[in-house]
Amino acid sequence: MLKYKIDVMETLKEAGYNTTRIRKEKLISEGGLQSIREGKVVGAKILDTLCTLLDMQPGNIIKYVEKTEEKETHKNV
Repeated sequence: MLKYKIDVMETLKEAGYNTTRIRKEKLISEGGLQSIREGKVVGAKILDTLCTLLDMQPGNIIKYVEKTEEKETHKNV
């Protein structure tokens, strides 16, 4: 399962991309923004846009977490 390593919305904001600017410049779709807010990993096109806007590699934004690790994390909460 893929997970975000960073708070994408906060990192975008720090880079000067608030939601108003993102919408106005049509950088990421509304559905894409909603997925990011909900912690859902987006597709390759939006991930590519995030890499460009944040000057990062995909591995700096997302990571792979095995399902068993995910279940254990929820048990400890």
